[in-house]
Amino acid sequence: MNNTVRLGKTSIEVAPLGIGTWAWGDSMFWSYGQDYDRNDVKNAFITAMEAGITLFDTAEVYGNGESERLIGQFKQENSQNITIATKYAPLPWRWNKQSVSQALTDSLNRLKVEYIPLYQVHWPFMLMSQETLMNALADEVEKGRIGAIGVSNYSAQEMKKASEILSPRNIPLAVNQVKYSLLTRKIETKGITHMANKLGITLLAYSPLAQGLLTGKYSHSQKQTPEGARKLDFRFNDKGLNKIAPVVNLLKDIAAKYDKTPAQVALNWLISQSNVIPIPGAKNARQAQENAGALGWQLTNGEVEQLEQISRPWLNN
Repeated sequence: MNNTVRLGKTSIEVAPLGIGTWAWGDSMFWSYGQDYDRNDVKNAFITAMEAGITLFDTAEVYGNGESERLIGQFKQENSQNITIATKYAPLPWRWNKQSVSQALTDSLNRLKVEYIPLYQVHWPFMLMSQETLMNALADEVEKGRIGAIGVSNYSAQEMKKASEILSPRNIPLAVNQVKYSLLTRKIETKGITHMANKLGITLLAYSPLAQGLLTGKYSHSQKQTPEGARKLDFRFNDKGLNKIAPVVNLLKDIAAKYDKTPAQVALNWLISQSNVIPIPGAKNARQAQENAGALGWQLTNGEVEQLEQISRPWLNN
């Protein structure tokens, strides 16, 4: 397994696993400030870096900018190089290129940097045209304020259109960040995987452990109460947990063979897909360390196929 992978057709190289930081500083959907705090997420940051994880994905809307601020502070306190990816929110009142430039300036200030390696569009619904947005982002690449352009939650056709708009500027669309796990495989049936491979666009897989369902921590017998945003997810009720039991049991069987955890096997399955980088969350050092355990080893082709087969009921989820 390669130690690093490229983001699309860019020269940016990262470890084949990143960290998603939605929960850092966010008390609306997560319990930041109650169950965990700044010290916990700082330790997650340090642990991830020490394990060789270099990609940290954030967004201006996470914790109303607090996630970016925390990463900016942690980066200043550590000399190691990291690759920061953040996201532009295409809010209804942002309708011209100046609003893109200002949003980027605000993110740069919160992150305490002059350059962001990967700047992504958080979602495809906006009043601004894709032409205006993509060309505004291309301007920022040429100014040297961002290294690469990405999108998030784009369909196959939206991804293709964004790529076509950037093409005359000789700037590739680097990534599409999508929800992808053994329990969320619709990107395969919706043509997103095929289009990404065709265009050389890397898929960043968010929620790669299905909000913790693939960790083996939640089951009908264990009755662990879900926290935060998970409380709203019907998959955590008895019926949902019974449905996923065959997938979790296979993860446990394979994990025992490698002395790994079910979560590490689930992440390794994603790493085994071509052109996919999972970005699980980590609220503390223990979770960051567990994520990192998905690196440095590889499932057999047979095991990858077994997991693909057993998770087929989720091809349209």
